[in-house]
Amino acid sequence: MDLMMKKLSVAVVLLLFCGGACAAAGRNSGDFSIVGYSEEDLSSHDRLLELFETWVAKYRKAYASFEEKVKRFEVFKDNLNHIDEINKKVTSYWLGLNEFADLTHDEFKAAYLGLAPARRDGGGGGVFRYEGVSDGEVPKAVDWRKNGAVTEVKNQGQCGSCWAFSTVAAVEGINAIVTGNLTALSEQELIDCSTDGNNGCNGGLMDYAFSYIASSGGLHTEEAYPYLMEEGDCDQKAGDEAVVSISGYEDVPANDEQALIKALAHQPVSVAIEASGRHLQFYRGGVFDGPCGVELDHGVTAVGYGSSKGQDYIMVKNSWGAHWGEKGYIRMKRGSSNGNGKGEGLCGINKMASYPTKNN
Repeated sequence: MDLMMKKLSVAVVLLLFCGGACAAAGRNSGDFSIVGYSEEDLSSHDRLLELFETWVAKYRKAYASFEEKVKRFEVFKDNLNHIDEINKKVTSYWLGLNEFADLTHDEFKAAYLGLAPARRDGGGGGVFRYEGVSDGEVPKAVDWRKNGAVTEVKNQGQCGSCWAFSTVAAVEGINAIVTGNLTALSEQELIDCSTDGNNGCNGGLMDYAFSYIASSGGLHTEEAYPYLMEEGDCDQKAGDEAVVSISGYEDVPANDEQALIKALAHQPVSVAIEASGRHLQFYRGGVFDGPCGVELDHGVTAVGYGSSKGQDYIMVKNSWGAHWGEKGYIRMKRGSSNGNGKGEGLCGINKMASYPTKNN
């Protein structure tokens, strides 16, 4: 998409979120194009209300009372104004309406993050198996989606289980690389059973989850142990089902982007970022280089890297569903030191990366 798109009016931003056309609530004429909304329209209460009703229908929102719906409409308008203002300024990425548009930023942070603020334990005894890989051996671009090592984008919902989704995506990746079989695995099992250092929907850490999988004999499939979006009892009945095992895990040297790229050239990698910024809440596309800190609060999975129009990026799989970002993914700019020269990477992506190991 041409970068000029990011500087167009809210009307075109709304076109992005609707995919071209949406069914208008209360209309009998069928679909209509959001591009028909002008800036003047979007300053009109009635037209904004019509847009809100369209958005409600698209994301199947339901509110407990009229008062709650009015409150959500006001939040929606505020978020829409924020999206418009940012899209008038940025050039490399853009924002858009998504299912989070009726949430305040504080509500969003409380519901959709979930990385526990814990110190990792130096998994693998400090071993980093890709240390000896030379820069010349690293491909210019890698996309594990194209190589059959990434399952469909999933949705953690309002459960702080991002750590489990990050872990599972990395394990799904190494299992596919080693065995040739791409199998969707169970985040719910980690939420229910990986309790040594992890706390279900209240947060956790990928290293602890890798340790659980290695010590327990493996992780069950998503089909055998489906996601519930809430904590439950560890289900021993699933024990007879086939599992996917790993040998252990290793940590990528902290604050070393090239080390992360070396690991990523060989397999998907679990990474942590600070995702509490409002720009990330409504990220829609492009190479993200927006404002964010390095106080890690969200677990995601790096699944590739490349370059677009001179900007190097890391491709990251999120767990907020396929309606967020670029069909559930975000391209994060490489080479950022956040102004402190520590090599932590944009949003701290280089600070705490790790990956599972699998011998067979």
